[in-house]
Amino acid sequence: MTYVIADACIDCKDATCVSCCPVDCIYEGLRTFYIHPDECVNCGICVSVCPPEAIHEDLDIPHHLKHFININREFFEPSVSGLGRPGGADGVASKQFDHPQVSAWQAEPKPA
Repeated sequence: MTYVIADACIDCKDATCVSCCPVDCIYEGLRTFYIHPDECVNCGICVSVCPPEAIHEDLDIPHHLKHFININREFFEPSVSGLGRPGGADGVASKQFDHPQVSAWQAEPKPA
């Protein structure tokens, strides 16, 4: 089990989760954050502080958001960021790009 950041974080990027993560497994992309699935220790602290409620357990994520499990995993692969397993986000510069599905994500219209 690991935690996954889903669509509610796109273009929000409230970094409260980053500052409270005890293992530094949350990495910054251009429009959202990503949780490294091999570094997450399943403590759940990030869930409790996420204002947009964008973080879910992978085993309990709503069905319509399940594709974010792969998005979070694939972000670290050579075909997207090439980060691999850096062992913590501290010292890793934020990326000025995202997973292709996040880059293509259409922003929700703002209420008038």
